[in-house]
Amino acid sequence: MASKTKLRKRLMAGVMLVTLGLGTTLGNAPSDVSAQKTPSYQNPALDVEVRVADLLSRMTLDEKIGQMVQPERFSVTREDIQNYGIGSVLSGGGSVPDENTPEGWADMIDDFQQGALQTRLGIPIIYGVDAVHGHNNVKGATIFPHNIGLGAANDRNLMKQIGEVTAEEVRATGVSYTFAPTLAAPQNIRWGRTYEGYSEKPQIVSKLGTAIVEGLQGDHKDDDFLQGKHIASTIKHFVGDGLTEGGIDQGNVTEYTDEELKKHIKPYKEAIKEGARSVMVTYSSINGLKTHGDYHLITEVLKGELGFTGFVISDYNGPQQIVPGDFRESIKRSINAGVDLFMIPNDWRRFLSTTKELVNNGEVAIDRIDDAVTRILRVKFENGLFEQPFADRELVAEGIGNADHRAVAREAVRKSQVLLKNNNGILPLDKNNSDLVVVGEKADNIGYQSGGWTISWQGAPQKDLTEGTTILEGIREVAGAGSQITYSEDGSNVSNHDAAIVVVGEEPYAEGQGDREDLHLSQEDIDLLNEVKASGTPMIVLLLSGRPMLVTDEIADWDAFVASWLPGTEGAGIADVLFGDYAFEGKLSYTWPKNMEQVNNHDKTDPLFRLGYGLKTKVGNR
Repeated sequence: MASKTKLRKRLMAGVMLVTLGLGTTLGNAPSDVSAQKTPSYQNPALDVEVRVADLLSRMTLDEKIGQMVQPERFSVTREDIQNYGIGSVLSGGGSVPDENTPEGWADMIDDFQQGALQTRLGIPIIYGVDAVHGHNNVKGATIFPHNIGLGAANDRNLMKQIGEVTAEEVRATGVSYTFAPTLAAPQNIRWGRTYEGYSEKPQIVSKLGTAIVEGLQGDHKDDDFLQGKHIASTIKHFVGDGLTEGGIDQGNVTEYTDEELKKHIKPYKEAIKEGARSVMVTYSSINGLKTHGDYHLITEVLKGELGFTGFVISDYNGPQQIVPGDFRESIKRSINAGVDLFMIPNDWRRFLSTTKELVNNGEVAIDRIDDAVTRILRVKFENGLFEQPFADRELVAEGIGNADHRAVAREAVRKSQVLLKNNNGILPLDKNNSDLVVVGEKADNIGYQSGGWTISWQGAPQKDLTEGTTILEGIREVAGAGSQITYSEDGSNVSNHDAAIVVVGEEPYAEGQGDREDLHLSQEDIDLLNEVKASGTPMIVLLLSGRPMLVTDEIADWDAFVASWLPGTEGAGIADVLFGDYAFEGKLSYTWPKNMEQVNNHDKTDPLFRLGYGLKTKVGNR
């Protein structure tokens, strides 16, 4: 898809081929690939739509259905892919090869790919991962701030760079497809996925979402779109996650009119214009109807009104929620609603047999199957998989997490920091003549500062979770030779210092396990803050969190307060602004509430800090 004009030509070519009778129906015998030396679908000089139509015309029903399922890597083998014609494989959060290195990933995916290329038609698999803040499953990868922090930075050019770096590191492991970015604009911060949303404001989500899509995929007007160091992206979760009653994960949306919902569809519309090639459906329901079974939203709105020509993928076992306990009916409704690729991690064999039975019984039309497979094949051709199915070993050799990539992440960290209080101009600190104590175990822990979706699905509070620089290490790195930095993990011995930098925040979490009814600080954090308060040492508080937390009762005791969000592996970016090498410039992309009543009632009229708030500092020491 080098341009919109080319896309129209491809679509017209596809229509012409179907008109000429090259499309297949269930009763047709597929053409024998050996009947011609170079089948059209194997000819890279031909237009993508011509290649898609040619390949589709040669496929049996079994081969088509095989393209529509995506098992987890741990539940499928190379032989399964060869025998069943599986079209896609995924790694969920924490699902990694035995050797969690770029080489280990490339070897694993190439092995799966060998199975795919040994099938009758040699259709390559497309391998997907949740690279949601960098290639976060892989040890040593560059881990960026979670989206809530990037929303505070609100820098479109930086977002494009982050997409480019992420794509390069993902492609360096042999993966060509990511389930990112999230385009939700969460309205209730109790939701455990709040940090996956750039902002509560859909306009900011549109701006940053389209930028990272371009960075991940390349410019859709260029010839290297989706290829080389680029990957296919997924905009998710269509639509309404973040709007559910009570902020519940996988919940029900009831309070929003069609007009209000259109505001949350707008980011998808803009990202589709930018060329997004995959859309993931939300687990949530709208007025009780699970979106995985919503024909109106998927087929009429997404594929029709928005003109989406890529493929629609389900969420992890999402279709089965349509009619709980009835796999057959759930799959039937989901296919007919317009889902194309089914993320069925374990029951993929059941999906194959069930779908074939539904088609043979006339409960799913062959035209619906052909539409799904056409969309999947289109992206595979655009992705360059037929010409380069295996990992690029030159990229693998370059590795991931290099200095240039980490420099981009460090910039993202410093730009995402939001200064919310700064009594008497305590910040920036004197870089060359300060006696500082850094307080709290979270100050020296990559796991805490990276949050969920880091190495494992839920993340983990482990100091050595992956390679990077902790906040403490960053402070020591940036502070001048004339400053003294000490560390107190438990808050003891903090008297007689110029200031204490106290790091508090949430335990790592992801998805529903992060849903909360109470957003106050933990008692452990409050005890730590009280310990420092009793010392009389001025306090600079850094909050590591995936959403605004309730600090109304504590903030009066703090001399400075910084929302540090979940900054990822480059903790030195925080030190950059604490010491004035760079100015604080982040602005809140979410309203910061005073109490739980405001959260529960969506009351944003008199918050602790308004949307867009953030103090600035000057570059340099005082």
